[in-house]
Amino acid sequence: MKEFRRSRRRQPTDTIHITDTMTEAVIGHLGNISETGMLVMASAPLVADALYQLRFILSNGGGGPQSKVPLEVGAHLLWRDEASAPGQSWVGFRFITMSDEQMQHLRRWIDAPGSQYA
Repeated sequence: MKEFRRSRRRQPTDTIHITDTMTEAVIGHLGNISETGMLVMASAPLVADALYQLRFILSNGGGGPQSKVPLEVGAHLLWRDEASAPGQSWVGFRFITMSDEQMQHLRRWIDAPGSQYA
Protein backbone atom coordinates (compact mmCIF):
# COMPACT_ATOMS: atom_id res chain seq x y z
CA MET A 1 0.00 0.00 0.00
CA LYS A 2 1.35 3.41 -0.95
CA GLU A 3 1.70 6.06 1.78
CA PHE A 4 0.09 9.41 0.85
CA ARG A 5 0.91 11.46 3.93
CA ARG A 6 3.13 14.47 3.33
CA SER A 7 5.09 14.04 6.57
CA ARG A 8 6.66 10.91 7.99
CA ARG A 9 5.12 9.81 11.29
CA ARG A 10 7.26 8.35 14.04
CA GLN A 11 5.84 5.87 16.53
CA PRO A 12 7.21 6.23 20.06
CA THR A 13 8.83 3.21 21.71
CA ASP A 14 7.84 4.43 25.20
CA THR A 15 4.59 5.82 26.58
CA ILE A 16 4.52 9.59 26.07
CA HIS A 17 1.75 11.29 28.03
CA ILE A 18 -0.08 14.27 26.53
CA THR A 19 -1.13 16.99 29.00
CA ASP A 20 -3.74 19.71 28.44
CA THR A 21 -1.88 22.78 29.76
CA MET A 22 -5.13 24.61 30.55
CA THR A 23 -6.26 21.95 33.03
CA GLU A 24 -2.90 20.23 33.72
CA ALA A 25 -4.72 16.93 33.16
CA VAL A 26 -3.22 14.07 31.18
CA ILE A 27 -5.61 13.54 28.27
CA GLY A 28 -3.96 10.46 26.76
CA HIS A 29 -0.77 9.18 25.18
CA LEU A 30 1.01 9.60 21.88
CA GLY A 31 0.24 7.12 19.10
CA ASN A 32 2.47 8.71 16.45
CA ILE A 33 3.74 12.14 15.50
CA SER A 34 4.94 14.12 12.49
CA GLU A 35 6.09 17.71 11.98
CA THR A 36 2.49 18.73 11.30
CA GLY A 37 0.42 16.77 13.82
CA MET A 38 -0.08 13.73 15.99
CA LEU A 39 -2.34 10.78 16.70
CA VAL A 40 -3.33 10.43 20.36
CA MET A 41 -5.07 7.63 22.24
CA ALA A 42 -7.28 9.85 24.39
CA SER A 43 -8.60 8.79 27.77
CA ALA A 44 -10.37 12.11 28.39
CA PRO A 45 -13.44 13.45 26.59
CA LEU A 46 -12.27 15.81 23.85
CA VAL A 47 -14.26 17.95 21.42
CA ALA A 48 -13.80 17.67 17.65
CA ASP A 49 -12.86 20.91 15.86
CA ALA A 50 -11.68 22.47 19.14
CA LEU A 51 -8.34 24.13 19.88
CA TYR A 52 -6.06 22.78 22.60
CA GLN A 53 -2.79 23.82 24.23
CA LEU A 54 -0.85 20.58 24.81
CA ARG A 55 2.44 19.56 26.40
CA PHE A 56 4.44 16.36 26.03
CA ILE A 57 8.03 15.37 26.69
CA LEU A 58 10.39 13.87 24.13
CA SER A 59 13.79 12.43 24.97
CA ASN A 60 16.84 13.65 23.09
CA GLY A 61 18.52 10.28 23.65
CA GLY A 62 21.21 11.61 25.97
CA GLY A 63 19.98 10.06 29.22
CA GLY A 64 19.43 11.87 32.52
CA PRO A 65 17.07 14.76 33.28
CA GLN A 66 18.63 17.02 30.62
CA SER A 67 17.57 14.53 27.95
CA LYS A 68 13.89 15.25 28.52
CA VAL A 69 12.66 18.12 26.36
CA PRO A 70 9.12 19.41 26.98
CA LEU A 71 7.26 20.56 23.89
CA GLU A 72 4.25 22.85 24.16
CA VAL A 73 2.03 23.15 21.11
CA GLY A 74 -1.20 24.73 20.02
CA ALA A 75 -3.26 22.05 18.29
CA HIS A 76 -6.52 21.73 16.38
CA LEU A 77 -8.45 18.50 16.98
CA LEU A 78 -9.40 17.48 13.44
CA TRP A 79 -11.17 14.18 14.07
CA ARG A 80 -12.18 11.76 16.81
CA ASP A 81 -13.00 8.04 16.57
CA GLU A 82 -14.10 5.74 19.39
CA ALA A 83 -11.55 3.07 20.29
CA SER A 84 -12.46 -0.50 21.22
CA ALA A 85 -11.61 0.15 24.88
CA PRO A 86 -14.41 1.84 26.87
CA GLY A 87 -13.75 5.52 27.59
CA GLN A 88 -10.97 5.83 25.03
CA SER A 89 -10.82 7.32 21.57
CA TRP A 90 -8.32 7.95 18.79
CA VAL A 91 -7.93 11.64 18.00
CA GLY A 92 -6.02 13.43 15.27
CA PHE A 93 -4.42 16.78 16.01
CA ARG A 94 -2.90 19.30 13.59
CA PHE A 95 -0.25 21.58 15.06
CA ILE A 96 -1.03 25.27 14.73
CA THR A 97 1.70 26.80 16.93
CA MET A 98 5.13 25.63 18.07
CA SER A 99 8.35 27.55 18.70
CA ASP A 100 11.15 27.23 16.13
CA GLU A 101 13.42 25.65 18.76
CA GLN A 102 10.81 23.04 19.61
CA MET A 103 10.19 22.33 15.91
CA GLN A 104 13.90 21.70 15.42
CA HIS A 105 13.91 19.28 18.37
CA LEU A 106 10.83 17.50 17.00
CA ARG A 107 12.47 17.11 13.58
CA ARG A 108 15.63 15.65 15.16
CA TRP A 109 13.50 13.27 17.26
CA ILE A 110 11.50 12.08 14.23
CA ASP A 111 14.68 11.55 12.17
CA ALA A 112 16.71 9.85 14.95
CA PRO A 113 18.38 6.54 14.08
CA GLY A 114 16.34 3.49 15.04
CA SER A 115 12.98 5.25 14.73
CA GLN A 116 9.84 3.28 13.86
CA TYR A 117 7.45 4.86 11.40
CA ALA A 118 3.71 4.53 10.94
